[in-house]
Amino acid sequence: MKALAYAQARQERFLEELEDFLRIPSVSTQAEHAADVNRAAEWLRDKLLTAGFPRAEVMPTAGHPVVYAEWPAAGAEAPTVLVYGHYDVQPPDPLDLWRTPPFEPTIVGDDVFARGAADDKGQLYVHVKAAESFHETTGAPPVNLKCIFEGEEEIGSPSLAPFIREHEDLLSADVAVISDTGILAENQPAILYGLRGLTYVEVEVTGPVHDLHSGAYGGAVHNPINALCAMIASLQDEDGRITIPGFYDKVRELAPKEREALAKIPFDREAWLEEAGVTTDWGEPEYTIMERTTARPTLDVNGMWGGYIEPGAKTVLPSKAHAKISMRLVPDQDPAEIGRLIAEHLKAIAPPAVRVEVQELHGGDVAIVRRDSPAMQAASRAYAAAFGREPIFTRGGGSIPVVATFQKILGIETILMGFGLPDDNLHAPNEKFHLPNFYKGIETVIYFLENMGACDPAALRP
Repeated sequence: MKALAYAQARQERFLEELEDFLRIPSVSTQAEHAADVNRAAEWLRDKLLTAGFPRAEVMPTAGHPVVYAEWPAAGAEAPTVLVYGHYDVQPPDPLDLWRTPPFEPTIVGDDVFARGAADDKGQLYVHVKAAESFHETTGAPPVNLKCIFEGEEEIGSPSLAPFIREHEDLLSADVAVISDTGILAENQPAILYGLRGLTYVEVEVTGPVHDLHSGAYGGAVHNPINALCAMIASLQDEDGRITIPGFYDKVRELAPKEREALAKIPFDREAWLEEAGVTTDWGEPEYTIMERTTARPTLDVNGMWGGYIEPGAKTVLPSKAHAKISMRLVPDQDPAEIGRLIAEHLKAIAPPAVRVEVQELHGGDVAIVRRDSPAMQAASRAYAAAFGREPIFTRGGGSIPVVATFQKILGIETILMGFGLPDDNLHAPNEKFHLPNFYKGIETVIYFLENMGACDPAALRP
């Protein structure tokens, strides 16, 4: 295949371009990086135009911009594939734990270390380079291509759904594809067919109207941090089961056949423990680690703060305490309903001396994709061709809300073609992307687009 040979011969240049992309600190959650986010969008637009897209532009939203591109390369009888990705990244903090500068890509062995390397700049860029490989060899890809690359995924995509609704006709397609997930091992590809949903809240507990001297008032005024800790501790029992009334009412239990399928996925408990940096697992004992991390709902405190946290001592009884709490959801839980349930429960169990406010920061719906669709089979064959092994179908523990958004607004399913590895340190210091996967990712997408070119568009719709 000419496109394949082209990509294989230009790996060095493709890596140099990726390194340029990774040097842009497009941290969407920090206002001081707003110009960098815009710069990343413009850089990506220019690379799409160079790759052969006749139209690529930076489009405004209420927040950070969307990069949109289209290439009606194959005509009305061919499928239209919508590629999604995000060019924004997580903050690099804590900086002192990075072994190399987070925005100066560093090659160590077969890995490139940088913030955004795997999440999602490296994985997004495989699609741009696959398109270029067709452009420079056969003139055009075998399908019609559209791209929507956003700059707010790491802050919950607040502007994405309104953008999609406003541009529904522009984004019409037969199937979507996302590379923002992972595979089981370097030599074992995998395709996710299910993603958990998400409810993310911030809790504020207020006691006295201002900070107090703990010697003068301690023991007589209820400390908001103490109260919040006790409230949070009560949200789960000793086995990890969530105690919020109504939380499990709509949970769809795993069918026996699905549990059997998950049990067949290769899993090394000791390696998993070592990767996590813990000595033992924890959670609902009636479910396996694989089930707990992909198909069961969870509740985790992502951060807590209040009072004096600087070096040295300050004997203060604080006025306020805060916590951020995320809950991963499964079919058929509704993010808004779960947000309401936790807010009501926290207010109900709060001690009378404190006041509780709960703000829902963002959420996302659960997504399940058909494993027998023509697009899923095209992806399976593409992985097999590039990696030399059939992919394993599995469920993911994370959340990609746009998958459900595409289903609801555009009426299309999404193929999750990830190339990351379990040890890529997403959202953590020393994030990396395995370079053989970067190159195989480009090859996999080339095979996928070839396979999709033979599909009947009418058969792709759910």
